[in-house]
Formats: sequence, structure tokens, C-alpha cells
Amino acid sequence: MTEFALVLPLLVMLLFGIIQFGVTFNHYLTLTDAVRAGARKGAVSRHERDPVGVTVDQVQRAATDLKPADLQVAVESSWEAGDEVEVSASYPYSIKVLGMTIKSGRMNSTTTERVN
Repeated sequence: MTEFALVLPLLVMLLFGIIQFGVTFNHYLTLTDAVRAGARKGAVSRHERDPVGVTVDQVQRAATDLKPADLQVAVESSWEAGDEVEVSASYPYSIKVLGMTIKSGRMNSTTTERVN
């Protein structure tokens, strides 16, 4: 019983760290998928009145698990056929275990597609 009492806090910290890492990794996958969806939308939106707005809107709609206020999206392109559209986004993350912040910052994802 004594050994269990000594090891329990370490096991709890390890368990909560794994859970926090899983949540952060899920957010990264969602961010990457949303940027990819936005780049695909941007590649076919050159005839839209506001192709940047359409692309950003697609990224925000595809990022269902992320808070829209924290999501920062940037789109770069000349919107000429054959050129590239680059969509990048960032989202904050923080890995906390028992109230202690172990790691925090912003995760980034970028995707490039050819404009049709």
C-alpha cells in the first residue's frame, strides 16, 4: 500500500499528460485537415468576387473542433490559372498537467495547391 501511495501521483501525472497530448494532437489533425480543405476550395475559387474570403470561410467551417476566435488563417495567391494558392493557419495549444503548464505555443499548418 505504501509503494502504491508513492507511485500514484506519478501515474496520475503521466495519465493526464497522455490525455492532454491526445487532445493537442487531435487539434493539430483538425487544423491540418481544415487548411487542406481551404486550399482545395481556394484552388477553384479564382472566379469568385472574394476568393480569399471564400477560402478563409472554408477553413473555419472545416475546423469544427477548434474555437473560431483563436484560429488565424492567411491566404496568399495571385489567383491566376496555374499559379499556387498557399493557405496557412495557426492555433494556440497548451499542455497542462495538474495545473502546471508543460508546453504552450501555436501550432501551424500550411498547404499549397495549384489554382485552376
